[in-house]
Amino acid sequence: MATLKLRVSGMTCGHCQMKVEQALLGASGVCSAVVDLSGGEAEVDFNDDTTTTDQLISAIEKAGYRAKVAG
Repeated sequence: MATLKLRVSGMTCGHCQMKVEQALLGASGVCSAVVDLSGGEAEVDFNDDTTTTDQLISAIEKAGYRAKVAG
């Protein structure tokens, strides 16, 4: 199990926040996802044996937003 913080850009409203959360929760191996609209970040708990950082970023990008590892 791993926790990852991602910087997410392109979110402008609560609907955007929900869309990013749903995209992450729909990715294989994701246990939880919390998206902070005002901070532009997402924190994801996931099974790092089956899911990669690139897969999580790809899920966000497919939803129409940009993401990169925070920090």
